[in-house]
Amino acid sequence: MTSSDLDSPNTPTGTSPRTGTASSHGKTILIGEHAVVYGAPALVLPVLDAQVTATVTPISTDAAVDGGLPVGHHLESAVHTGPLDLAPAAVMPTVTAVTATLRHFGVTDRHFHVRVDSQVPTARGMGSSAAVAAAVTAAVADALGETLDVETHHALIQECERVAHGRPSGLDARGVVASAPVWFEAGRIEPVELGDRFTFVVADTGVPGHTREAVAAVRERRDQDPDAVDAVIAQIGGLARQARGTLVDGGAQALGATMDAAHELLTALDVSSADLDRLVGAARAADALGAKLTGGGRGGCVLALAADDDHADRIAAALRGAGAAATWTTTIGARA
Repeated sequence: MTSSDLDSPNTPTGTSPRTGTASSHGKTILIGEHAVVYGAPALVLPVLDAQVTATVTPISTDAAVDGGLPVGHHLESAVHTGPLDLAPAAVMPTVTAVTATLRHFGVTDRHFHVRVDSQVPTARGMGSSAAVAAAVTAAVADALGETLDVETHHALIQECERVAHGRPSGLDARGVVASAPVWFEAGRIEPVELGDRFTFVVADTGVPGHTREAVAAVRERRDQDPDAVDAVIAQIGGLARQARGTLVDGGAQALGATMDAAHELLTALDVSSADLDRLVGAARAADALGAKLTGGGRGGCVLALAADDDHADRIAAALRGAGAAATWTTTIGARA
């Protein structure tokens, strides 16, 4: 869910300067990674505790000159601090978030200092680039005294994602602004109703995921043995449908069993790793209701389902004890 002070009365573009703020969050895949590449459905889960906040402050030409800053946009982030014009390739999606939003509103004569504070790690399958784009585009709009409707916001995030990934599916762009799980199938997104409260722990192996490598490996396996791989893909798609039904009807035990089954299928596709399997094992040893890798695999994160908040704390501690670089807890559904 993207948040900002966009609900305050709009200040027309061109009036007194204002600071814009907005936030977004990470996302993870509950069920469906890799199979979604071949048209199977996927369930996308927001990770509400992994936040990205963008703060956009106007820079006047006089202030920039007096402060010794070059006239133009300025970025402050963990990846790059300095003029946007000198930003490295790694932050070009963030640069695009600023310039595309200004272009959308027809603004050419305003300059901003953009600060990005992100808790979403990069290259972990948590939608880092999309989350930053979501926060920055909304914050720039807010600084202009404008609002972004849902579809315009999505289009701007996707423009940034094309810079980051070439041909994004739209899955990340939807997930990082959603407050509840979303169903993704054949490019279509649907919100998922929730019949119960579900608490998840996400754990970072500390090893970057290798999504491109893993996707290529699955494709090669499919070229060699299409019947076998297609059978696994169909099974993962079936588990995604099963998991959606469980989310709607309630029942954490059943959802956990579905997650366990999905991990075994992904392992059969050779997209797990020793680091992922170690954390999955640690979560299960802590009595997680279910645990699996999440995202592209061969690094990245695992996802575990807890019975309640206290149980989530115990699982998170066990995962950190097993070597997780960081953990996040996210709760969805009734009383979340």
